[in-house]
Amino acid sequence: MRLRLSGTTVTTRFTRMNSGYLHGHDESVLRSHRSRTVDNSAAYLAPWLEPWMYLLDIGSGPGTITVDLAGRVARVTAVENTDAAMALTRAEALRAGVEVACVVTDVHALDLPDDSFDVVHAHQVLQHVTDPVTALREMRRVCRPGGIVAVRDSDYHGFVWAPSDPLLDRWLELYDAAARIVGGEPCAGRHLLGWAQQAGFTDITATSSTWCHATPATRQWWGQMWADRVDDTALTTRILDNGLATRDELDQIVQAWRDWATAPDGWFSVLHGEIIARA
Repeated sequence: MRLRLSGTTVTTRFTRMNSGYLHGHDESVLRSHRSRTVDNSAAYLAPWLEPWMYLLDIGSGPGTITVDLAGRVARVTAVENTDAAMALTRAEALRAGVEVACVVTDVHALDLPDDSFDVVHAHQVLQHVTDPVTALREMRRVCRPGGIVAVRDSDYHGFVWAPSDPLLDRWLELYDAAARIVGGEPCAGRHLLGWAQQAGFTDITATSSTWCHATPATRQWWGQMWADRVDDTALTTRILDNGLATRDELDQIVQAWRDWATAPDGWFSVLHGEIIARA
């Protein structure tokens, strides 16, 4: 292992506990994830950030939040659990001309020293891991005493939309089943406070926020993105391989998303849970 946090790029090798990712990294997934910034995805954390801070961004993915964070603090280290996922972060940092240290490791057993960071951040990560309490303990371990662990996760059963459509209800059922097959918790948002308490945190601020898609432009973007993700991504493969639905049923759900995207009264709200926990 070679680890130098002050360097531009660092990679460590280890045996990963959970390298699977339900969504995969298809174009339609990245289209969604690359829209994320601090303002639309980490606004609850922004007031806590100071220019002198060292920040760890876990599950950095395409790196847009990571790069945005790097412009607000002294140094950012990004974590992903596969080389392929980390390559996306590196590419975005290079494109933006931002220095980000990159470490390939597992959130359940971070290959990082104790008390290394002022802020440890994870966006849409704990819903995908096999043991979120262990992950939070690790996040607390690498955070300096008095530092901040900040986590935000969506809560799929808190999603609401109009107009109603039984095919979109079926989409949610299938997503829930596929997520649980791989050991995830699609309702992670509502569990963050309890998980943090189990991980030993005692000073926790819990909040929630939403994304809302209700304009012609955002309806088209959200609806077509989900149509593509149901049509042909790692999620599609997971659903079909586990016999959760037929190809014909998925095709009907794809069309339902396209119909929703063009509905003049289409409205979709995405609920997220958030915590700021003092280490």
